[in-house]
Amino acid sequence: MARTRSTKPSTAASATDSDSAKSKSTITLVSHVGEAPKVFILPSKATPDARIVTLPNPRSSQPSRYLACPETGIYEFTKIATPKSVPRSWLIEAAPNSNGTRTGGQGARPSAQVTMGSELFVATAIDPLFLVLPALADAKASKGSDEVKRLFLSSDDHLDKLPQENSHLSEIMRWETTRRLIESRMGAVCDTVEAGDESMFRLNEKKLLDVIFQKAKRMSESGLPLSMEDKFVKKVLQAPMMHRVVRTGESQLSGNNVADSGSSTPQTESATSQSTASTTETSDASVSQASTAATSVAEEPAEENFASSLQASPEVVEQQRLKVAFEFICSSYVGPVLADNLQKSFSGAGGLKDFSLLNDYIASLEKLRSETMAVRAQDYGRKRNQDELEDEARMEKKRKVEEEKKKKAGESRGVRDLKKVNTSGMMKLSHFFQKK
Repeated sequence: MARTRSTKPSTAASATDSDSAKSKSTITLVSHVGEAPKVFILPSKATPDARIVTLPNPRSSQPSRYLACPETGIYEFTKIATPKSVPRSWLIEAAPNSNGTRTGGQGARPSAQVTMGSELFVATAIDPLFLVLPALADAKASKGSDEVKRLFLSSDDHLDKLPQENSHLSEIMRWETTRRLIESRMGAVCDTVEAGDESMFRLNEKKLLDVIFQKAKRMSESGLPLSMEDKFVKKVLQAPMMHRVVRTGESQLSGNNVADSGSSTPQTESATSQSTASTTETSDASVSQASTAATSVAEEPAEENFASSLQASPEVVEQQRLKVAFEFICSSYVGPVLADNLQKSFSGAGGLKDFSLLNDYIASLEKLRSETMAVRAQDYGRKRNQDELEDEARMEKKRKVEEEKKKKAGESRGVRDLKKVNTSGMMKLSHFFQKK
């Protein structure tokens, strides 16, 4: 028998292959100790002089991170994260240095690392007006007991009212472009006066309301995010769904019945007696046709559909979208007290925008919802009563069955056997005790 040669590679050959595989590897993973690095997406127009700084949040006055560029402005970071139930990670490759090598201590060999955090921070432009708005709104002087009047102050005096702890506002204000940008945005919402070579600013809420209104208008016209559109526009304006059963041919049958009833006229007794035979034949034919039509309608399946009892017009949807955009800006970038005043001036009685169509639709919608809830509660109560009656009947039947079982269990075997005897041809015992 011929001997076959083994195809298993030798140990030396396998070692050579492993060395060649290692030499082909182009990326080396670098271990990281401590907090996982964060991934930021920065705007392409930001200059290399841009820095991540800490500034007070315009809504909560808490220290927050921003990207400040001396040429293009200030950016806020929006956090994008996946649900915790869906684990994600980032594979980050080290960027090359100016001399062509890569960071990570691997020389010319590229390196990378894996981060366990899947958050993504995107830098988007923010109006510097919102960063200084808390200082503008806080520049007040009490006059009397109830009246409050704001003062004209310089830009530096206004900015000194902002929290200074852990803030880099004074550093970025040294940039001439950034200072001119902030002061120009302050002038858009303030009354200004000139005091020598310096401008003095005082907040005008009407100008601020108009600026935020224009921002909300652009936001609503360009389209809200899908999550906001579904939750705050479609869901708020959606009317209750009404259940309706439609039978095909029902309207035609009712129309024929009306036509027949309208063509019949009162007749005299003689005329009725003279046309007895013809009337009988006609009535038989009409009855047969009606029965045929009723049978065909009964045989046709009923169509069930759900329809909304109230539909919002495009004008109502547009007003709701504008209102949502305005409330979002106020709730994100304006202090609580000032935001309440702006919303009252915007959508309140005699406000900047007329929301009469939206208010009428919301009132009709609330009335319809309350009526629907009342009908559903009534149907639920009726169904519950019916269920209780069915439960009582079921319990009564079960009780009778149990009584029969107990009665049968108490009988002797002889009695049970006597019940099985056929007594059809026998006379009853009482027959022998009758009077003769």
